Amino acid sequence: MRLLHTSDWHLGQHFMGKSRFQEHQAFLDWLLTQITAHQVDALIIAGDIFDTGTPPSYARQQYLNFVVEAQRAGCQLVVLGGNHDAVSTLEESRGVLACLNTEVIAGRQPDLSEHLLTLKNRQGEEAALFCALPFLRPRDLVSSQAGDSAAAKQQATRQALKEIYQQLFTLAEAQRQGRALPIIGSGHLTTLGGQTSDSEREIYIGTLDAFPASDFPAFDYLALGHLHRPQQVAGKAHWRYSGSPLPLSFNEGLKKEVLLVEFSAAQLQQITPLDIPCSRALYSMSCQLDELVPRLAKLIDTRLPLPAWLDIEILDEGYRSDLQQRIADLLEALPVEVLKVRRGKIRQTALLLEEDSPTTLEELNPHDVFGERLAREELTGDSVTQLKHRFAEVLDALENGDNNATAPAALASDSDLASLSTTPSAAINEEDAQ
Repeated sequence: MRLLHTSDWHLGQHFMGKSRFQEHQAFLDWLLTQITAHQVDALIIAGDIFDTGTPPSYARQQYLNFVVEAQRAGCQLVVLGGNHDAVSTLEESRGVLACLNTEVIAGRQPDLSEHLLTLKNRQGEEAALFCALPFLRPRDLVSSQAGDSAAAKQQATRQALKEIYQQLFTLAEAQRQGRALPIIGSGHLTTLGGQTSDSEREIYIGTLDAFPASDFPAFDYLALGHLHRPQQVAGKAHWRYSGSPLPLSFNEGLKKEVLLVEFSAAQLQQITPLDIPCSRALYSMSCQLDELVPRLAKLIDTRLPLPAWLDIEILDEGYRSDLQQRIADLLEALPVEVLKVRRGKIRQTALLLEEDSPTTLEELNPHDVFGERLAREELTGDSVTQLKHRFAEVLDALENGDNNATAPAALASDSDLASLSTTPSAAINEEDAQ
């Protein structure tokens, strides 16, 4: 049995207003080549197929075209919903895609047994049992109860999630009936200790911000999504985040991979990272203006098919009104495109989001906005954590229609947050907003 584990495609993403269509298409073409070259039996996509719940039509077309080509290559697909995906968007094509050897699990199903899938090899033989859990929302796990503390809700959510994993694992063991089949788990969530980057939005399942790895059952392999850097979970080589196929922020690095997982009967034989070719580099740099070209000349790989995207911070003293034009003139001969220019010595007094900021309010969720506000205050780590949990509790109550929720009182009861009313509002400049 050969599996490919991938996640977080984010089809349809616009990065600072720029489409990633060409990069995504290059990745999908390469992935199809790997499926054929390695005779892959099943491909697992562990959430966030799309970047938004209402992806553009070209992104849907990319997705559907890939499913057709994978079916022609003889590969079974399992598609799990992520926190960026809308359940209704993925569900609308579920029945049609089932005819193309593709299982779509967009959200929590009415019967837990619907999350237990049998994966077959190319000979049509049962080769693995797959516990297909997508991103689970608070309403999938617990009911909000008036008067519960944030800590109580967090514990209830953790326990409910742990029980779902254990119940599903128990169903898989019963279905295995002594046969030599591996049991593979999945999920789209943050685990405690996971290495994040700038491009992930914080996932809160109710008030639970991270799930302890010790609460997972003893899966023979665990295929996770949401964190964009490839990494192991709790030091276990067979529990993995595959990471995103494209760098989704400037600080992620350019090394991206999918994971080829091979079983012989129920025994895991090896996990092989397959490096994804980079079609466009993302660079963030901070330097003097006269250092810009020499530094870029050492970085830029002219063999890449697409020009690099740049985030530049200029540290020169004084204000240059023609800075944008001077940078454009300096870089005219290089295969680069400047997406963002910042002045390191000048902080702009201004609005929450400037007019030229690549982030719009529609792209932010309430946790993003609250997190940005807290970032402007000089609070300790414990205070920030407490405030975020308090905020998540109130938001959860509002989303679940708890009429007893009193958001202002619940938040203002914390002395740290109450002190914000006396602190001058700090401006968020272009860098902060992004």
